Amino acid sequence: MTASPAAPSASLDPEHLAAGILAGNRATLARAITLVESRKREHRDVARALLTRLMPHTGKAHRVGITGVPGVGKSTTIDTLGSNLTAAGHRVAVLAVDPSSTRTGGSILGDKTRMAQLAVDPRAYIRPSPSAGTLGGVAAKTRETMLLCEAAGFDVILVETVGIGQSETTVAEMVDFFLVLMLPGAGDELQGIKKGVLEIADLIAVNKADGDGAIRARSAASDYRSALHILSPRSPTWSPPVVTISGLANEGLSEMWAQVELHRSKMQATGEWASRRASQQVAWMWDMLQQRLMEALTREPARAARIKALEADVREGRVPASAAVEDIAGLMGL
Repeated sequence: MTASPAAPSASLDPEHLAAGILAGNRATLARAITLVESRKREHRDVARALLTRLMPHTGKAHRVGITGVPGVGKSTTIDTLGSNLTAAGHRVAVLAVDPSSTRTGGSILGDKTRMAQLAVDPRAYIRPSPSAGTLGGVAAKTRETMLLCEAAGFDVILVETVGIGQSETTVAEMVDFFLVLMLPGAGDELQGIKKGVLEIADLIAVNKADGDGAIRARSAASDYRSALHILSPRSPTWSPPVVTISGLANEGLSEMWAQVELHRSKMQATGEWASRRASQQVAWMWDMLQQRLMEALTREPARAARIKALEADVREGRVPASAAVEDIAGLMGL
């Protein structure tokens, strides 16, 4: 008697996973996110099949990126803002991308302890993801995770960046709205802030505008407004406003979120919302292709060793970079 082929494990069955996600099962959602973050080929195949099944159920959430320098109060602000939103009937997913060690790939996944209210809120879901050395400190699978959360019924996705390197630009290119948190004391802050961050901001919020910090926050906000006046906004429809808030005291957050919603209505009215989303999808495709090509380039041990040797030659000045590129391209038959 011939044994029948084993049925796929429920944890690796795209149909079973999709059903659980659409039903709002949080454990299934967590397993699916772990699956899309995996680098194993069999997991990648399942993740692709799963996302294909879920695509018709995605795209309805409001995707908001939030960044700021360390110490600006991102986690506290997100915790309070997210709680306000769930109290208003929203379901909120927070994708918090943690700094990872460039040597070990490890990270301190402490966002659930820093967001005490949301961590126990049944209408919220927090997913800390190590950046693992990806460009800009952004988790390689953040886009896929957003889609999974949308399919699970979360209508607001908050993506917290590490606030260093190029993570701001990377996240701004995958969300609908990009919020930059600043500290009071703009005189010092403006000296060190990258012009690029101001150029991609949809709103600047000066945090910690409570108590003794209120006056300094208002002064900083005035300085930021002046700085924004000399920059060209990235959309003809929207000029980034500057507001003062206190994430800790829950002051100004309702007004800030009203600006986020106003931005959405204006962008949808002009068609820019849909256009930006479409462009992001194409950019996502090319990003994934580049990742796959780099993986393919170094997967074969002998080829990886040759590339390492060429890298050393270029570093030591024995071979020009252009010649090394030609050699590497030849390894791939290009």
